[in-house]
Amino acid sequence: MQQKIFNSVKTATFAAQNELLANFFCKNIHTQQQYMRFSISSAELKEQLQIIAGAIASNPVLPILEDFLFKITEDSLTILGSDLEVFISAELAIQSTGAANVAIPAKILLDTLKQLPTQPITFNIDLENFAISIQSSNGKYELAGENGDDYPRLPQADTTSEVNIPAALLLRGLGATAFATSSDELRPAMTGVLTKLEPQSISFVATDAHKLVKHTFNEIESGINTQFIIPRKAINLLGKALTNSSLEVTIKYSRNNAFFFFGNQMLSCRLIDSNFPDYNAVIPKNNPNLLQIQRVDLLASLKRIANFASKTTNQVKFNLATDSLTIEAEDLDFSNKATEQLPCHYEGDDLTIGFNAKFLIEMLNVLDCDNIRMELSTPNRAGLIKPEENDINEDLLMLIMPVLIYA
Repeated sequence: MQQKIFNSVKTATFAAQNELLANFFCKNIHTQQQYMRFSISSAELKEQLQIIAGAIASNPVLPILEDFLFKITEDSLTILGSDLEVFISAELAIQSTGAANVAIPAKILLDTLKQLPTQPITFNIDLENFAISIQSSNGKYELAGENGDDYPRLPQADTTSEVNIPAALLLRGLGATAFATSSDELRPAMTGVLTKLEPQSISFVATDAHKLVKHTFNEIESGINTQFIIPRKAINLLGKALTNSSLEVTIKYSRNNAFFFFGNQMLSCRLIDSNFPDYNAVIPKNNPNLLQIQRVDLLASLKRIANFASKTTNQVKFNLATDSLTIEAEDLDFSNKATEQLPCHYEGDDLTIGFNAKFLIEMLNVLDCDNIRMELSTPNRAGLIKPEENDINEDLLMLIMPVLIYA
């Protein structure tokens, strides 16, 4: 009888132990499934987030667009930022304990990383409520994330065409033209840069109706004829993201979107759906008056003279005679006046013409050459500015409208 009782107790004990072990293992499995972890260099992450943060609007239409989207797999981290018009992403190699899609508040994360010294940091993500814990050598930081599945999806193009262009050329083309875009939202076509692809060349054109810039590269073979307008925000982001000018950029485009692939990054933007003005019609063909002058000397003179010009018109006056340029500015409201004479080479009729000093300074700052040439006609027609010597495979032309001179 005693033996029977002993066996019953022993059986119950084993059953209880088995239940405890089962509960323990189930709990551990559940914990492993609920949390995922990955580590990354704080400096590497900060570098990418600073670029991607440029796509995030200050007052987004959706609250989740204040976040970075982290798409995590076992061997990679893809970070995405957007304002619905522009998307920019970067892919980094990591080792993680699982996969997750989580949206992390952008400002607090980036501000924290800016204050951390370079070191490995570890992200722990609760897959049930998307709470995030960041562990560094300095401490632990906790913040609330959101379900990454609610983040807007990247646009997809059913059919796209593509062209490859060296990053250095793309940066030069966009950098030389973006400043000439307009901020007038009533003329949307002028708020971006026209990218025109031809079988043997690619051209970038921008205008705000006061100035126009066209930069053409003749060494790009696309084999196609098309054009589209890239918004200014996307251009500014490209300039910041393309830090390695030795890369090659693949541009894919459809009717509504353009995609730029370079290195471990991708930028997508909605194209401006509007008709670009016929810029060729405003470029004067016959310009008999030719001014040749050192760019740096003219730029320095304009910066000094502009201080004395009217703050309303920024007008400076060019008085041109044989091998002589006199620049004048006057502000009648404050009785300010300045005059300078510069050495130059000028061929043509004596000419007095007015320009907006601010526009001229912007153009001369963008140019990267020792000497420029200005091709002029009459005081009422646009003037052309070109480098004295264009590269054999490049053609850069700038147009500036004159300012009416009051007697």
